[in-house]
Amino acid sequence: MITDKETNTLYLADILPKLNPDFFSRFISVLDECKIQHSIIPHTKDIWAVDYMPIQIDINNFIRFIYNPQYLQTIKYRKTISDVDTICDKIGIDTTKSTIVLDGGNVTRTTDKVIMTDRIFQDNPTFQPKQLIRQLEALFQVDKLYFVPEQPKDFTGHSDGMIRFIDNHTVLVNNYGKEKEEFRRAFQIAILNIGLDYIELPYNPYQNTSYNQANGDYINYLQMEQAIVVPVFGIKEDEEAIRKFEEVFVRQTIATIESNEIANQGGILNCITWNIRTEPRTKLA
Repeated sequence: MITDKETNTLYLADILPKLNPDFFSRFISVLDECKIQHSIIPHTKDIWAVDYMPIQIDINNFIRFIYNPQYLQTIKYRKTISDVDTICDKIGIDTTKSTIVLDGGNVTRTTDKVIMTDRIFQDNPTFQPKQLIRQLEALFQVDKLYFVPEQPKDFTGHSDGMIRFIDNHTVLVNNYGKEKEEFRRAFQIAILNIGLDYIELPYNPYQNTSYNQANGDYINYLQMEQAIVVPVFGIKEDEEAIRKFEEVFVRQTIATIESNEIANQGGILNCITWNIRTEPRTKLA
């Protein structure tokens, strides 16, 4: 499976500069400074590109899941569901279609493992759990699929705001020290049961006025072959978060962008980006 650190081309929804022109301009400047190739996804209806765009398994293998989660079933939100078939035709992406309902923001991946929250089972009630797991493992071409409990009051139930892979054996996780003990213990047990080492990132959404805001969640960063772009929020945890990224990703370019404008809407950098690999990986002799 192609991992985030192997991707070299970035796509952003064409609605992003219309809804958030200031942030878009600043973000493009950061991407250019990091020499990240970027393009626009046409005909989009919301900014959260990672959720509705296909998941890349290999250079020419893209899986198109159904983007129809429970949290978009009201009249207000159903109009934000983009026509991904039309989008993929426009940008020249061939996909393999699955009948599984799944958001890309709930797919945290490395080469041989995928972690998602248990929201996947709620969104696919017609599947038996074992059947669903087997199908996902086959589609992702991974050895194992793992699950963590979704964070309480997170209406999306996504994993990309909770946990990210550093390598096949180590993950970054939020420091949930201030969360309720029941969730904190369940999350820690899930990580330990997977058998992964973990490093904690600062986490401070507690100044937010709504649970639908993502300010203070540094783990929703953008990772690509060229660089890692970290969201910052003008709070005291920024400095600690940047220092932790520099310690963990020693040989990687680390850039930052003030991200409150996007975070106020419920997501951050991983949410608004669809990053893929557009050329085969070089194999060592």
